[in-house]
Amino acid sequence: MTDPVIRTLSASDAHLFDVLPDPLGAREAHRRTRFRPDWKRVALRDGEVVARGAWWGGPDDPEPVTINWFDVAGGEEEAGAALLRSAPWQVELEINLPGGWRDEPGLRPPAEARFAAARAAGYELLVERFLYRWTPERGLPDRPGRLRFSAEPDDTVFFDALRRIHSVTLDAHALKAVEEGGLDQAAQEELDFFHWCPSPREWWQTAHTPEGDLAGIHIPVHNPSGPAIGFVGVVPEQRGHGYAYDLLVECTRFLVERGAEHVSAATDRGNAPMAAAFTRAGFPVVSERVNFHPEAARQA
Repeated sequence: MTDPVIRTLSASDAHLFDVLPDPLGAREAHRRTRFRPDWKRVALRDGEVVARGAWWGGPDDPEPVTINWFDVAGGEEEAGAALLRSAPWQVELEINLPGGWRDEPGLRPPAEARFAAARAAGYELLVERFLYRWTPERGLPDRPGRLRFSAEPDDTVFFDALRRIHSVTLDAHALKAVEEGGLDQAAQEELDFFHWCPSPREWWQTAHTPEGDLAGIHIPVHNPSGPAIGFVGVVPEQRGHGYAYDLLVECTRFLVERGAEHVSAATDRGNAPMAAAFTRAGFPVVSERVNFHPEAARQA
């Protein structure tokens, strides 16, 4: 068997990306995503495409921030690993999957082939996530009316709240940031993401109890793919009251009142309280995502 040839695409040969079968429905999942041709790469063996990856970033990003389309042909895990290892960008890998993929005989093998290729390239599993999408036929949940919401122009207020929220968190990305650089890094990464989103800074809101105590924050955003729940978090001393639901409802209604016809969201598979809040608020799971991080690949 000949070694795979890795090729970065251009506008003239971008069609090569589309020749590989798509058993996991990535094309449909990414129909709203805009990829740059020169951030797409394929692995060819004897002239046939056997693996592909699309790196993605915002329209103003000089480099990709993630890989969010990656797949391999059957038995071509090593070609997929070579594709990842040889890339000039070592960023987080997102493998998007249909909901319930574990229970579908035709979906589990291609999913596990992608996982095997990622691990062979030095990527390590970070977290599995549920992806949600609210649409108008689900109905808008009523505001519980227990909290007072207001805009807050001072970033330090959100930074301090994020430090408190992430001091006790179930979120894998936040836990990784805390492990790497402490609570300051975890809070700053969240703020950097909020500022990166092309939605108004004025949308960020704090939530207080009737007694005036901070209960949490919510960040409605428009990311490059559309309106989304950017962040919902309750400070530790206010947990146990179900306030995550109140924040989620307010964030959803805030976006809809500003014209959103759908709202996307995500949470870690292991974050049962937040998953329950999404279900209660009328957000169905539309797909799943497995995130791998590239630390081992960077060190290879």
